[in-house]
Amino acid sequence: MSSKGMYVRVAILVYDGCMGAEVFGLSDVLLVANRLTRLRAPDAPAPFSVSIIGARAGQVRLAGGAQVAVDSPQPFDLLVVPAFDFNTIEEIDSILSVLDEEKSLIRRAVAQRRVASICGGSLLLADAGVLDGRRATTAWAFAGEMARRYPKVEVIPDAMLVRDGEIVTSGAFTAYGDFALQLIRDCVGTSLARAVGRLSLIDNNRHSQAPYLDARLSHRRYESFARAVSAWFEKRIGERYRLDALASAFNLSSRTLLRKFRAETGHSPLYILQDLRVERAKLLLETTTLSVAQVAAEVGYLDAVTFSRLFTRRTHLTPAAFRKRFQMADITVF
Repeated sequence: MSSKGMYVRVAILVYDGCMGAEVFGLSDVLLVANRLTRLRAPDAPAPFSVSIIGARAGQVRLAGGAQVAVDSPQPFDLLVVPAFDFNTIEEIDSILSVLDEEKSLIRRAVAQRRVASICGGSLLLADAGVLDGRRATTAWAFAGEMARRYPKVEVIPDAMLVRDGEIVTSGAFTAYGDFALQLIRDCVGTSLARAVGRLSLIDNNRHSQAPYLDARLSHRRYESFARAVSAWFEKRIGERYRLDALASAFNLSSRTLLRKFRAETGHSPLYILQDLRVERAKLLLETTTLSVAQVAAEVGYLDAVTFSRLFTRRTHLTPAAFRKRFQMADITVF
C-alpha cells in the first residue's frame, strides 16, 4: 500500500451487524478518487476498484436493519474490516463468537499482509489473533476494553491511524475518511488526496482522536470504587486536589486508596481528576465565551499556563485551537 501510481483492488468485508456507513463511506470516497483521476486525465486508469464481499455470498443485514447482497471473496489487494454494532460491552463476546468464518478470512489475508480495519473492526482483527505483538488503534471509546481483552496488542488509544507493517487500523467511525485519504495518498499521491478531501469535506489534517475523547465515556468500565471516586471528584472539580481529604471521604488510608484505585484503573486518582477537568474545560470552551484563564480557574487551576500545558498534552490542541475548532456556531437549521 505504498507504491505510487498503482491499481488497488479493495475488498470491504461485510457481515451481519457491521456498520454500513463505514462500508459505503469508504467505497464512495474511493469512487470520488476515481472520478477526479479521470477528470484530471481522461485516459488515466481508475486507481481503485471496490468490491463488497462476505465470508460467503448471500444477504447480510447491516447494523440498523438494512440488507445488502455480498459476493464471495474475489482476488483483492487490500481487505478492509468495518466495525460492528453493540449496545453494551458485554455483548462483544457473543458477537465475535459467530464470526469464525470472517476471522478465518482475515487470517488468510494477513498471511499476504494486506488488511486494514475501521473503528471497532480492530476488535475483530484482534480476536482473529492477527494483531498479537503489533501496535494498533480503535475507536477511542473502546481502546481501554481492547487493551484489557487483548493484552498482546499494543493499543494506541488516541491515534487516528496506526500502521504496523501492512496492517493499518483506524480510529472511531468517521475515520473511514481519514483512512481513505491515507490510502489515496499512499497509492496515488498527495495532490489527489488533497483534492478528494476538499471535495468530500474530509479534514486532511486529523492526526489524533485526542481532541474528541470524552473521559466520562472512557471511564464507564471502571469498577464501583473508581466510579465512586470519579463522582466525588466531579462534585468538587474546581477544588484543590488533596489526597488526604479524598482518602478520608472513603474511610481509607492514602496508601490503601492509591493501591485500590490503581488496581481498578491503572492510573492515580490525580490522573483521572485531570481527565475530568480537561473534559469540563472542553465543554466551557465549546459553549461559553470565558477566557482561557477563566476556564482554567473554573476547573481548579489558578495558573493558566499550567492548565494550558495539561490541556494541550491531553488533547493535542491548545485551548484556543480547541475552541476555534469545536465552539458551537449559532446556526438555525429549521
